[in-house]
Order: sequence, then structure tokens, then C-alpha cells
Amino acid sequence: MATLTTTEILQRVAAGTLSPADAASQLEAAQTADLGFASVDLSRQTRNGFPEVVYGAGKTAPQIAGIVKAMTNQTLPILTTRLSPEKFAALQPALPTAVYHEQAQCMTVGQMPTPKTDDYIAVVTAGTSDQPVAEEAAVTAEAFGNHVKRVYDVGVAGIHRLFARLDVIRGAKVVIVIAGMEGALASVVGGLIDKPLIAVPTSIGYGTNFQGMTALLTMLNSCASGITVVNIDNGFGAAYSASMINQL
Repeated sequence: MATLTTTEILQRVAAGTLSPADAASQLEAAQTADLGFASVDLSRQTRNGFPEVVYGAGKTAPQIAGIVKAMTNQTLPILTTRLSPEKFAALQPALPTAVYHEQAQCMTVGQMPTPKTDDYIAVVTAGTSDQPVAEEAAVTAEAFGNHVKRVYDVGVAGIHRLFARLDVIRGAKVVIVIAGMEGALASVVGGLIDKPLIAVPTSIGYGTNFQGMTALLTMLNSCASGITVVNIDNGFGAAYSASMINQL
């Protein structure tokens, strides 16, 4: 039997074809799927605007497959982040339509949505080494129904590269800037645009980068206004916030 939406359940109660007790039971079942090893949140999109996303690290392939299958009736596409190539290979027999985004280490099940607005998110990186985090952000934003424009390898060591792409960055409704080393790019871009900027420090860099702590502190201490900072390597978190801004 197909799962009823909340509206359909309430309409049946109003029509007298479904008892209040049965309706309450169905509404409760529609909120979560209890898989034993996980309680899958099926109503997050209704509450928050975006569905639950599966964090692949630390979960087994059968666990991920079970969660994805539980979400299929409520959510498409379904996004899984931090998924290794080996784990994706183990998932393929159970999820034959899944698509693996190798650089992002993300998996999507279901067709990517048509963007909800003509506005776009610019994803900007300081260096090529920052691209895995950038691709996590870009794929997440696309799965949430956004246009994305990628502006990669425009760090301050060769700042003329940034100026050559500044028109694309300034045209975005919100900008994600991703940088490791000393993390200076976020401050530079923040001083050149009039749009919200979400900064993502990465763990790229030599010893005193301290696995991203140096870039994080630089971004937190930026003198450029309008910069919000997420955690180290958190491309997903940056894209989630950027999606909310882009679709306002």
C-alpha cells in the first residue's frame, strides 16, 4: 500500500473513511522509520525545507542501503556524504540506480531536481587541493535544487586569477569560499562582494596549518564584513546554509 501524505490522512478523517486512532497511528509512522540500527527522520523536509541526509562515514553498506530505501517514498534525490569508493562498490548491488560523485565522495539516488530559482551559488576554492571539500558543497547544493557555478584555484598566491573570475563571483546570490593553508581567500573575496559569504576552512596545509585550525582562526578573525564560518572541511554544512539563503 502506498504511503499516504499528511494531507491525505487528514482528508480521510474529515470524510469519515479513517478513524482518528488509525490516523494518529499512520501519522506517527510517517514521521520516522525504525530500522533497529537507525531511526530515520522522514518528516525533516516538511519541518526544515530539506530532507535528512545520510552521513556515510562509520555506517556499513547494509545500514546505508536500509536507510536509503526507507527514505525513498518521501525523498528524492537522497544524498549520502563521506562515502568511500569501496563502500559505494559494496552498495551498488542493493542500489543499482545510485550515482557516485567521486571527488565529492557523495552518492545520490534519484534524479537531481530542477533548480528552484535562477539565482546561483558560487563555490570558490583557493587551490586544487581544496576541491574535494568544494565538490561536497557543490553536489549538496545541486541535490537541494540550486544552480552552482564553480570557480576553482583562484587563491591569493596568484590573485590575478581571482580578478579574472570576479564577475561570476559577484553575480552569485551567495558565495562559498573554501581555503586551506592560512585561509586568506575568504577575507579577500569578502572585501570585494556585496553578497553573503560562507567560509570553509580545509585541513590542507603544512605543519602549522594544524589540520585546518590556522585557516579556521583566520576566517573567524576576518576583518571583512558579512562572513560566516563553518567547521573544518564542512562543505555539506556550507552548502546547506547557502541553499537556504539562495532560495529565500
